[in-house]
Amino acid sequence: MTDPVIIRALTESDAPLFDTLPDPLGAREGHRNTRFRTEWKHVALRDGRVVARGAWWGGPDDAEPLSVNWFDVAEGEEEAGTRLLLSVPWRVELEINLPGGWREDPALRAAADTRFAAARAAGYELLVERFLYRWTPEGGLPERPGRLRFRAEPDDGVFFDALRRIHSATLDAHALKAIGEGGLDQAAQEEIDFFHWCPSPREWWQTAYTPEGELAGIHIPAHNPSGPIVGFIGVLPEHRGHGYSYDLLAECTHFLVERGAEFVSAATDRGNFPMAANFAKAGYPVVRERVNFHPADLKE
Repeated sequence: MTDPVIIRALTESDAPLFDTLPDPLGAREGHRNTRFRTEWKHVALRDGRVVARGAWWGGPDDAEPLSVNWFDVAEGEEEAGTRLLLSVPWRVELEINLPGGWREDPALRAAADTRFAAARAAGYELLVERFLYRWTPEGGLPERPGRLRFRAEPDDGVFFDALRRIHSATLDAHALKAIGEGGLDQAAQEEIDFFHWCPSPREWWQTAYTPEGELAGIHIPAHNPSGPIVGFIGVLPEHRGHGYSYDLLAECTHFLVERGAEFVSAATDRGNFPMAANFAKAGYPVVRERVNFHPADLKE
């Protein structure tokens, strides 16, 4: 008879249990800069052995987690993984970080599929697959083309209007989800709320203008709790086709480095081929991939 599964949150005294499950997908390396609260870590135990684990994540001041940032399931333990996800009161987005090239490696693909199956059985649906980037000084600073004029803009309304226009023709899956739920206003407001949540200064948000004085786009250098990030790059629809996304990315990188960044993290949807090309041109290698699931029962 199979031993029953026991699911529980960890405490400071037994926190090392979380690290006893094998890590074939290298999640530990991918989360080396992530701080997790012990009480938001949960494990599924069978006969005292960890067979599934999840770490929910949020900012230091958040009362509840914002996402499941680390989710692992031992081979053949999909049901335990499903029960783990269903055992907590939080129905939030689930992120599964994976090594680059995981699809071509049978062992990595099998490990990923185990996690995907557990998530789907718990009522999660695929939202998007993403590339994760990390710029370091070894890659060299991208050249600034010098075609746009950048300046700080204190008025959130300017960014709100720009974000509405940018998201009116977007490839971003999270923005499209927000638009489907509440229109362009919701998509724009979610972006603004996120960057207000970030611990980096509001004064860092920048607008970009053509030499003729027309607003061409925006870029938001930021820090999340794990470090410096390319927060947002967006070109207004009427100014697309000139390669300005690269100009914005180059400026964002310089901006963060000038303020002490020793690395810069970034991400884009796997299907956003133009932005992926800009990251490659700017010296941002793909270091990991991420598959985002969202709870189907929270759809509008």
